[in-house]
Amino acid sequence: MIRLTHDPIDFARLTEAVRRPGCGAVVTFLGTVRDVTGEQVTIALDYEAFAPLAESKMRQIEAEVRQRWPVGEIEMVHRLGRLEVGEVSVAVAVSCPHRSQAFDACRYAIDRLKEIVPIWKRENWADGRTEWVHPQGCEASTMIPAGGDAVSDKPRP
Repeated sequence: MIRLTHDPIDFARLTEAVRRPGCGAVVTFLGTVRDVTGEQVTIALDYEAFAPLAESKMRQIEAEVRQRWPVGEIEMVHRLGRLEVGEVSVAVAVSCPHRSQAFDACRYAIDRLKEIVPIWKRENWADGRTEWVHPQGCEASTMIPAGGDAVSDKPRP
């Protein structure tokens, strides 16, 4: 299952959803909002995405993972909206017959997600400043379809 959500991620349910009898390994990665970014104290993050394109890229990643490893099941979920320190922003769970396969597949999935999925993150710092961070490897101009109303119902730079 691939999805974007404004709701908290139920990572226990996600982990259980990928378990399979033929898979002896389940690896779950959780990305959480940390309280410091570089030298800045972070109070919250805001995530936005153009859902159709982001979900398409997530499906692409799922297909890549399934081609490279003997995946029993894979699930990827990314939160949108405002997240406070400690909240889970992204989760990837993968099951495979063996642990090395599951670790490799999960790491590949989260690394690719961060690389190609057009999800914007705004850092909100304790001093009142904010900064939008674009997905690495993506050009902002290529992430919003021409004439599209951009991101999560709001225009984005």
